[in-house]
Amino acid sequence: MTHSKTLTGHLAALICILVWGTTFVSTKVLLRAFLPVEILLFRFLLGYAALWLACPRFLRIADRRQEVLFACAGLCGVTLYFLLENVALTYTFASNVGVIVAVSPFFAGLLAFWLLRAERPGLNFFLGFAAAMLGIGLISFSGSTQLRLNPAGDVLAVLAGLSWAGYSIITRKLMSFGYNSLLVTRRCFFYGLLFMLPALPFMGFQWRLERLADVTNSANLLFLGLGASALCFVTWTFAIKRLGAVKSCAYIYLVPVVTVVTAVLVLHERITLMAAAGIALTMLGLGISEMRGFSALKKANTLRG
Repeated sequence: MTHSKTLTGHLAALICILVWGTTFVSTKVLLRAFLPVEILLFRFLLGYAALWLACPRFLRIADRRQEVLFACAGLCGVTLYFLLENVALTYTFASNVGVIVAVSPFFAGLLAFWLLRAERPGLNFFLGFAAAMLGIGLISFSGSTQLRLNPAGDVLAVLAGLSWAGYSIITRKLMSFGYNSLLVTRRCFFYGLLFMLPALPFMGFQWRLERLADVTNSANLLFLGLGASALCFVTWTFAIKRLGAVKSCAYIYLVPVVTVVTAVLVLHERITLMAAAGIALTMLGLGISEMRGFSALKKANTLRG
């Protein structure tokens, strides 16, 4: 893979994280008028419609058996990930969820090795994971005096992280078939929305479209639907195609960092010394994770010598 293609992959992943790290502001505003499941359905309906407008043609699948992979991607990346994360927040603390969901890069590395027969994760993978998780822990618990566990919510958060890792791995497999990133994303959105429908009656969903007359509500939904969903999911698929699922998922470590910085700039919250140390550790962890394996570097240096 050429250097320019790798660079565009890193840039695409970074753009996604910058947007996803700021979505908490929009979500926080919308929660005053919408339930979490209502926000979820409306944003992905908007995203699905936008992707049809951007590319109004059908995806022709070479092998009908691949349809199962699209269904699994939609189930993991849209339905399960967001529903599990939202439900987890009702049982446990947001700080816990923020830390636990960030283990998805670790799951992605293991799944890639087991399912895609990728290279065995090296020492840098585990060191980067440890540094990033410690940093994310410092960020998330910087305002708390103690770690408080809630088994039900924390298990749901772990499952959410596993779901996102599964989505990234399946997407990597789908892109290997040569399909367009936008069309792949749209197909996944379709299945994600389809699997979401049975859960709506049990989660208090109501249409109440009059809420969209409020400019603040409609603007934030447009941001989540067009930016965080349609644009970013396509960009994430592109990043996975360029970098692979493992390297792309490592950027998930940066979501809490972007969230903290956004809170400082937009909500004028103060950044604590613990949070600042956490940001530094998280950035270090990402850097280590994105390095070539230490054994590979040693071998390369030996050959040059």
